[in-house]
Amino acid sequence: MTLHLAAEAPPLREQDGALRVGRTRVTLETVLWEFQQGATPEAIVERYPILELADVYDVVAYYLRHRDDVDAYLEAQEQTFRDVADEVLRAFPSRFTRADLERRVGR
Repeated sequence: MTLHLAAEAPPLREQDGALRVGRTRVTLETVLWEFQQGATPEAIVERYPILELADVYDVVAYYLRHRDDVDAYLEAQEQTFRDVADEVLRAFPSRFTRADLERRVGR
């Protein structure tokens, strides 16, 4: 029997400006954050049962082989999040100050 060896792309797809794992809406950032916190692929699948174990292993392997590129992607996503959060805060400034909140809780 001959084993067919072929390179496969990681199970990632772009949707709504984010990379999703497999056919789920779970983001690459979510899986990698869990992995970086020490979770095994099995633990990640326990936490997100919609994921397939093989997909999580593939994503982690891709990250380990392409760490610089993936880290650059993650930093760009984080910057986008910060930019959007700043924009929302400018558009909808808080009416309350820390002193207002402390008065409400009786400090």
